[in-house]
Amino acid sequence: MGALRVTDKFTESVYVLANEPSVALYRLQEHVRRSLPELAQHKADMQRWEEQSQGAIYTVEYACSAVKSLVDSSVYFRSVEGLLKQAISIRDHMNTSAQGHSQEKLSPPPSLA
Repeated sequence: MGALRVTDKFTESVYVLANEPSVALYRLQEHVRRSLPELAQHKADMQRWEEQSQGAIYTVEYACSAVKSLVDSSVYFRSVEGLLKQAISIRDHMNTSAQGHSQEKLSPPPSLA
């Protein structure tokens, strides 16, 4: 009976050793098969979010560039403002001069007495 028991234990050990790698690979295959669709969905979601993020980054960079251009153009706006003020001043001076000349024409000439 002792030899039979040793043989059974030996056979059992050989069976476990022989089948263990395949059982492990089977379990790994099952795990991959169950989790792969979810992982693929996560990958697709991440790619979509990356594309949306890139679009948002481009939009923000474009907006920053537009704001910088506006800030840089403030020098030109100030120059135009100065020229407009100067033109208004010249117009007012010309109107004042024109009114003075028209009043001289309306008043009687000085007498030579």
